[in-house]
Amino acid sequence: MNDTHPPTTAAATAAAEAAERLIAEYRSLPPGSDRKREIITELDANAQALPFLVSVVADAEEYDLARVESTTVLRVRPPADPDLRRRAGRALLTALREPEEDLVRQYAAMSLAPYTSDPLVAMALDSTARADQDPLVRDSARFSIMEAHRLQETGAGGP
Repeated sequence: MNDTHPPTTAAATAAAEAAERLIAEYRSLPPGSDRKREIITELDANAQALPFLVSVVADAEEYDLARVESTTVLRVRPPADPDLRRRAGRALLTALREPEEDLVRQYAAMSLAPYTSDPLVAMALDSTARADQDPLVRDSARFSIMEAHRLQETGAGGP
């Protein structure tokens, strides 16, 4: 059999199709459906889904547990593309600044380490670690700062 597409192209195509299918299912669900969180988990290792996950984090109207799950994915698998990485960091900052969403804020703070090359992220994280009213958000920001230092020391911090 003579395949004209290298395996990496086929794999990328399959990943894109899987992401599209899951994202379409996600969008068809009612706002508080726990299946949304499950879909985010299924999209975890799919780089094609990262722009969608960024949009979930940034949207205050989204299901909180789906947003929390998305922040976790963005912490563990930050985008390699510099523009998408900047947008992801800014989406996490948007979530961090939502006064009514303590759990989302806590996870957003915990997920900012890979994005501290953006001066706005670094400043907000420092300010949050020192002065946020919620002690869990403060502690999460402190964790992120320590993680950012570790990432810089090991060279794993990305662009």
